[in-house]
Amino acid sequence: MQSTVTERPWKKFYPKHIRPNIDYPKEPLQSLLINSATKYPDSIALNFQGKKLSYKELNELANQFANGLISLGISKDAKIAVILPNLPQFVICFYGALKVGSIIVPCNPLYREKEIEFQLNDAEAEVVVILNNVYPPNDFYAEFEKARPHLPKLRHVFVTSITDYLPPIKKQLAGPVRKIKTLKKTDTVNLVDFLSKQSKKEPPSAQIDPVEDIAVLQYTGGTTGISKGAMLTHYNLLSNTIMLMDWTHSEKGDKVLAVIPFFHIYGLTVAMNSAINVGEEMVLLPAFHVKEVLETIHKHGIAIFPGVATMYIALLNFPDLPKYSIRTVRKCVSGAAPLPVEVQKKFNEITGGNLVEGYGLTEASPVTHCNPIGDGAVVKAGSIGVPLPDTDAKIVDTETGLRDMPVGEEGELAIKGPQVMKGYWNRRDETATVFKNGWLLTGDIAKMDGDGYFYIVDRKKDLIDASGFKVWPREVEEVLFTHPDIKEAAVVGVKDQYRGETVKAFIVLKDKNKNPGAEAIQFYCKSLIAPYKVPKIFEFRDELPKTLVGKVLRRKLREENSAAS
Repeated sequence: MQSTVTERPWKKFYPKHIRPNIDYPKEPLQSLLINSATKYPDSIALNFQGKKLSYKELNELANQFANGLISLGISKDAKIAVILPNLPQFVICFYGALKVGSIIVPCNPLYREKEIEFQLNDAEAEVVVILNNVYPPNDFYAEFEKARPHLPKLRHVFVTSITDYLPPIKKQLAGPVRKIKTLKKTDTVNLVDFLSKQSKKEPPSAQIDPVEDIAVLQYTGGTTGISKGAMLTHYNLLSNTIMLMDWTHSEKGDKVLAVIPFFHIYGLTVAMNSAINVGEEMVLLPAFHVKEVLETIHKHGIAIFPGVATMYIALLNFPDLPKYSIRTVRKCVSGAAPLPVEVQKKFNEITGGNLVEGYGLTEASPVTHCNPIGDGAVVKAGSIGVPLPDTDAKIVDTETGLRDMPVGEEGELAIKGPQVMKGYWNRRDETATVFKNGWLLTGDIAKMDGDGYFYIVDRKKDLIDASGFKVWPREVEEVLFTHPDIKEAAVVGVKDQYRGETVKAFIVLKDKNKNPGAEAIQFYCKSLIAPYKVPKIFEFRDELPKTLVGKVLRRKLREENSAAS
């Protein structure tokens, strides 16, 4: 049996409510908010520290931003960089910019000067929306201010504060209690003041071709090279949002914990757009802090908690976890990084919910696969599940990307579907490299079983070649996660004069005062995996380097190891 898509063996495992083929509307992405504001005007859209905005209010604020942009001469295809954490202002500016046909460029607010300069220049950004807060140890504006003289296309800078949409009492307390300072910046416009002067009426409809026109320039993380802007159209993002709505069987009335960053494509689609599409209430948290997340779930009765593996690991290892009621959590889709089987098992035991692993990538808006969710669903541990509706997937050879691999054999995962990007912004050659006969090559090594469930083996570039033996870091990490003393683990290949490369494990212990030692961990691994896969070198750390989303940076570990040797 070949891993051909003509048979689509995974469809028999789709949840019963899933439509086999979905007729995605040819509408611009902002229709998600407009439709929900029409259907559920008084329902709560955003809840930020007790400050609630209804769908009607959110849509009117988006209109005010859109009308203001028009007054400044900003229109279709202008690039608007949004450099914010999960605040109401992100959602307002995102949908407001879409309404005039502009293209949003989401940016990590913790970027340094050179990262900001590169991304904004590459995107040709004309407008920036950014925080003007000092929130120790971060001065969110300072790095942008250094880069600003080197941004020739930039025309307007809007500044806003973390406190702008807090309830009055919390706004008063935020300064002295949290040491938040809001500083006046020159040559900028205060976003809240700007919005207050604009009309709440729907702006004139921009002429948008949903299939062809770009809604978001979403930059890849840059962990495997120079960051590239994936051109995601309105149709790409809208179709992926609707796929997820069907898959998770989302319903109005559910509360969504929005702590996964909106500036990351996973948070943008799975937490923000999906919630707005259904009319759910988003409970916003600008950053992940374990206690605050547990308090939020406990207080608000959170039903949906999209996240990444490191978030669930942190909750499981929090000493006061038993004090909080988190059994309201019914649906969790873990993405952006591999979900260890042990973590999935323990989290589901504690919450009684459905924590399942999914898979996606920036270039696919991002979700392409997920394990089925709900009663009677067949969830396979260690699997990313099956392709979403109207998404095709197959395994191809790693050399040419053109030959289909048999069931059970490893190769590169290839994707085709309505959520797949147009290509990379201003990078025609790199676009041609990742597309083969209309299929997107993901760069991930995977395999498919006889039921059509897919398994990620590892990143193509993370393969360790130890004396000719191939070692995939994820397989070794899965074993390390089962050790009772290990909290987190990351495995990389490091240079070795004899073997070429050897396996090194970076370990974070649950209790650093109870270190079993490298020899004992080696002995444990030898009973579970082949000797050539067992780490030869161990380094114990207090923490692992991660992206703000929570993905472990293996590249960073390799660089640090090289610098130290």
